[in-house]
Amino acid sequence: MLVLNGVEAVYSDVILAVKGISLQVPAGKCVVLLGGNGAGKSTTLKSISNVIRTEDGRVTSGSIEFEGERIDNAEPASIVRRGLLHIMEGRRVLRHLTVDQNLLVGGHMLSSGTELRSRLDEVYERIPRLAQLKTRTAGYLSGGEQQMLVIGRAMMAKPKLIMIDEPSLGLAPLIVDEVFTLLDSLKRGGTTLLIVEQNTRVALDIADFGYVMENGRIVLEGPAADLRNNEDVREFYLGLNLEGERKSYRDVKHYRRRKRWLG
Repeated sequence: MLVLNGVEAVYSDVILAVKGISLQVPAGKCVVLLGGNGAGKSTTLKSISNVIRTEDGRVTSGSIEFEGERIDNAEPASIVRRGLLHIMEGRRVLRHLTVDQNLLVGGHMLSSGTELRSRLDEVYERIPRLAQLKTRTAGYLSGGEQQMLVIGRAMMAKPKLIMIDEPSLGLAPLIVDEVFTLLDSLKRGGTTLLIVEQNTRVALDIADFGYVMENGRIVLEGPAADLRNNEDVREFYLGLNLEGERKSYRDVKHYRRRKRWLG
């Protein structure tokens, strides 16, 4: 469904943030993009949705195709109309509007009021917590509730593919599990997912395939099950040794990945 070939992205015509990456997201699957801060994960999503333009950035080489058509020079609104939604980092709710109003904004491209109301009912059925909060002002929701809301708002547009950036950021572990249970249910319902995440454990639990980024490049890729069992991923990203015991923060912090990662 989504294919990147040799994509490079630059900010201010100076900072090369993404360095020739290639990846694929098959229809109906969940792909995760893993790595630490500054690896280029968020820039990759912004390059796909082309909101990188709003940050004085641009894709300088390579190609981005969605359902077989080039979108690397398309307007962001056009990309949304094609069915590709980008949920940016930071739980960007419309803080002064209610939950119900936030969701209605997400469905503004739907063709009729009947379709809009039907879609709203579907979102409330899929996310019952939002149905209980529909008259609550979004700015007063908890972090987890706001994350549910931005996912629900994306669902209103009937997307084919949802890209979501750091859905677990700043959330308690139990809430993280709730959010990823929702994402997993979307995948099982046929929505394709591309997830940027630092919480490797929960991401790989629902993913079909994963890529690991460092310094703007993809350094490792493979089926999620293989990445979960990969010695380097377990030790560096999951903080586990070969016996499955958790390493101390100091051990993980000073771990140096093996050169064979880069071939």
